[in-house]
Amino acid sequence: MWPWIVIALLVAWAAMGAWQRYKPLPDGLSRAFPARAAHEVRFLADETWYAPSGERYARRQIFDEVFAMIRQAQRLVVLDMFLFNDFTGSADGRGFRPLSAELTDALVMQKRQYPELEAVVITDPLNTLYGGLELDHFQALRDAGIRMVITDLNRLRASNPLWSGGWHLGPRWLGNGSDGGWLPNALGPGRVPLRSYLSLLNFNANHRKTLVVDHGDGWAGLVTSANPHDASSLHGNVALRFEGAAALDLLDSERPVARWSGVSLAGPASDDAAEAPPEQARLQVLTEGAIRDALLDAIDTSGEGDRLDIAVFYLAHREVIEALKTASARGVALRVLLDPNRDAFGLKKGGIPNRPVARELHEADIPVRWCANRGEQCHSKLLLRRPAVVGAEAEMILGSANFTRRNLDDLNLETSVQLAGPAKTPALLDAATFFERRWQDAPLRTTSEPFEAFDDATDWQQLRYRVMEATGLSTF
Repeated sequence: MWPWIVIALLVAWAAMGAWQRYKPLPDGLSRAFPARAAHEVRFLADETWYAPSGERYARRQIFDEVFAMIRQAQRLVVLDMFLFNDFTGSADGRGFRPLSAELTDALVMQKRQYPELEAVVITDPLNTLYGGLELDHFQALRDAGIRMVITDLNRLRASNPLWSGGWHLGPRWLGNGSDGGWLPNALGPGRVPLRSYLSLLNFNANHRKTLVVDHGDGWAGLVTSANPHDASSLHGNVALRFEGAAALDLLDSERPVARWSGVSLAGPASDDAAEAPPEQARLQVLTEGAIRDALLDAIDTSGEGDRLDIAVFYLAHREVIEALKTASARGVALRVLLDPNRDAFGLKKGGIPNRPVARELHEADIPVRWCANRGEQCHSKLLLRRPAVVGAEAEMILGSANFTRRNLDDLNLETSVQLAGPAKTPALLDAATFFERRWQDAPLRTTSEPFEAFDDATDWQQLRYRVMEATGLSTF
């Protein structure tokens, strides 16, 4: 009987893996909201650069704006952040900003000042090692009356179906507990159960980074690539802050995730009829697969002489890469700025996926440069298209989503925004200036390095990247 039992288990594993990979998405995900009139839109960036002596300089805007938005809220704060902890791994903590403590204090103080304020924090279970740890600042938020939502990732499709088929048949049902573990926490202090690592191997996440607050009689929103994570506080990131109907769309995008945990978000629903006229700047909230569709459309509709600039932490999605190569062949002026993928919180990485992808782009005559960094990451996720024709529209897409299968193919929870309108729209001009600063080195300000600085990709790395991207057996 044993051969039949083994065969039955393997069939069940494969069937469960296939179901988890292709099961229907929960309602409300993978959505492109209407294009709204762009109100009070501001581009924000966290940047790092180096002097000839090697001294590091930084300019930080994003979380200063997050704290300012929270300090003026009186009715509602909804915050959804992927990494919200003070873990530093093996990284040298000197120079880190205590973002997790600052954000906790800002939320608690605002709740005390306005007891009727409804504050909801949504985050990923990675922060608790999938239930294997209790975090003091999460408890402090709960004690202050702030509702904590730890995202139920079982609602998502399987990013790594080879493992998730077995996970959903067995280990998932064991649960987890923070009352003691025997394995070291790879992300920070303490010990965690084996069940934490078994859950980690599913490799999916609520990767969103959003904030919605009331703002006077209206609403304001922020979408970013930055995390309130101490060891990420030196990373380069981008954000867009805005007001009006798009902020209510952002709030609506968070309702399904909160609802999975039995939390109903207050505030008015967005109005699908309030679309912006085409002659003015427009802002659109995008989630999950809708981000991929917008990226591909921006690339595919770029014409000869148009400028297409990309600054992204991970570039691995095959459709995006092929679209970039095709765009370059038809005369689009492309520039791609990548992180060299060598550092991750004090640990050395192997350059995957960016180095083999950069070699592929370089061989297609697409200019590639690397962010200059010394331990921090070039963590932006930005596409900027500027037209060759005077008077034509420019557009920008930024947010939480890396350009990878996991981030763009309805596997993670992701949020980005698309801003389109006249090329002289201030936020579009600021984004263009940001990219130029990062791309162009100056004698006293090193911000990037030439492609040759990390042109060391091997055939083995190329094969590993392609297999990891196709199967989900990766962290990118």
